[in-house]
Amino acid sequence: MMKKKKNVLITGASTGMGKATALFLAKQGYRVYAGTRTPSKALEIERDNLHLLELDITNSQSIQRAIAQIGQIDVLVNNAGYGLVSTVEELDEEEMFNQFNVNVFGVLRISKAVIPLMRKKESGVIINISSFLGKIGLPLLTMYNSSKYAVEGITDSLRYELRDFNIRVHSIMPGFFDTQFARSNLVTNLETFDKNSPYAKMVANLAPNIVEQINSGNDAQEVAEMILEIIENEKFPARATVGEKASKFIPMRRELSDEDFERRVREYYHL
Repeated sequence: MMKKKKNVLITGASTGMGKATALFLAKQGYRVYAGTRTPSKALEIERDNLHLLELDITNSQSIQRAIAQIGQIDVLVNNAGYGLVSTVEELDEEEMFNQFNVNVFGVLRISKAVIPLMRKKESGVIINISSFLGKIGLPLLTMYNSSKYAVEGITDSLRYELRDFNIRVHSIMPGFFDTQFARSNLVTNLETFDKNSPYAKMVANLAPNIVEQINSGNDAQEVAEMILEIIENEKFPARATVGEKASKFIPMRRELSDEDFERRVREYYHL
């Protein structure tokens, strides 16, 4: 007997990992709802079982409208996010809030809306796209780092809360990937990137290095394939790394003391 197609909702699905995952899962026969704030800019990916959906994860009403169009949701992929590049000293409060509003509160908002549907059916999978930077810190990325640390905490706690309802919760910690992230999803603080900033030397050394590593990183298809494996393998681990940088730094972080790990990172990035 042919299995009924599962409904998959992906946030931030118009570019990068979200887009690659939407196309790949649709090709595998899943009914995919690709959430994006601007569906008109991603019309080229729409097809029979891949539906573009207007979705703003910072707006609860937008989330409710989108969910009403889908009905049952079997898999939620929390992918939407961006990175703020700024020192803590030069941050303003709006930048601080916006980073967490998308990367953390957005994950909580849409999970809160989807969980009751999964709970009533007593099945579901929630996959949070985190980052290897959710386990290690880097200068200039404090807000992004801390938002991904929060996503890791959400993942851990939700696994306890939802276990009795047969809802699996996982996180994927990608390294640097060659997506539109560095070109479209990095937001820079103007003071930090001003030539008169007290951190100008660090910015000049580190920022181009990070951007280059992102632009020459792994293919987003690797993330899409891991998401498929998580959906179809009930025994998949709670979290997994994907990509060269994640595979290098996460094991190192587990093995070394805080001081030794920091020294290795400083040497690697010439800090």
